[in-house]
Amino acid sequence: MSSAPPRIRGLRRQLGSSIFARVAGPAAAQTRARIHDTPGPRWFGPDRPIRTVHGDASMFIGGLSALLLQSLHPLAMAAVAAHSGFRGDPWGRLQRTSTFLAVTTYGTADDAQEAVDTVRAIHESVTGRTPAGEPYRAADPHLLGWVHVAEVDSFLRAHQRFGARPLDGAGCDGYLADAARVAAALGVLDPPRDRTALAERIAAYRPELRPSREALEAARFILLRPPLPLPARVPYAVLAANAVALLPPWARKPLGLPYAPTLERCCVSPSGTLLTGAIRWAMASPPPPPEPS
Repeated sequence: MSSAPPRIRGLRRQLGSSIFARVAGPAAAQTRARIHDTPGPRWFGPDRPIRTVHGDASMFIGGLSALLLQSLHPLAMAAVAAHSGFRGDPWGRLQRTSTFLAVTTYGTADDAQEAVDTVRAIHESVTGRTPAGEPYRAADPHLLGWVHVAEVDSFLRAHQRFGARPLDGAGCDGYLADAARVAAALGVLDPPRDRTALAERIAAYRPELRPSREALEAARFILLRPPLPLPARVPYAVLAANAVALLPPWARKPLGLPYAPTLERCCVSPSGTLLTGAIRWAMASPPPPPEPS
């Protein structure tokens, strides 16, 4: 970085700051400082796999894929459609989610517990019925369990395909064990702590999954109508294509998404590798020098 021309260094810093602000919000720098610099014990030490996974640019693809997979549960999707504001305030929702992940992964134990308590209180207030009349409750441990397994499965798939440092088998199980600690704190009963348990849990949920109207609308919004300026649409389309390619084949047909393994292997996946590498490069930019006093 030090040998790069000043113009390249400035572009890298500007791009990294822009991405970080979009994901973490207008107070991104202050939030990051509070999370990482506040002294105190943490839920996870610096060598834990959850830090490796959640700190990698592959999360951009994993997060989109998780949203698509989660939408297949009609009760979870009804709650999101009615209460999350993902259409009216998609960036706000992204920023709240990314901050929660950052606080629970890197923050102090006290801050992590406070973040969990806040989310649990919100979940208690989210109740309603689907358009078909089925009741849902966001605090339902079974529903929370689906959201959790869809999320960690997607994050881990993305990391193993696009991460800078893919995990070995023990690391993958370690990641799931780490994430299970957060899930249990949120109210998930017996979250899976290794890959075998994760696969079994997802298989157990599959009879409950189906493509609701809300799920199909969410997929169109996420993949085709992102609230982005025109220059950002091309890189976003690469992220979206790779998010679809990351889904298990059985999850695509209900959402009307294509399955083209040869095209994905030859074109889509390499584009995802290039883009996540570029994001990683930009976001690793050092902060600007301090202002002279």
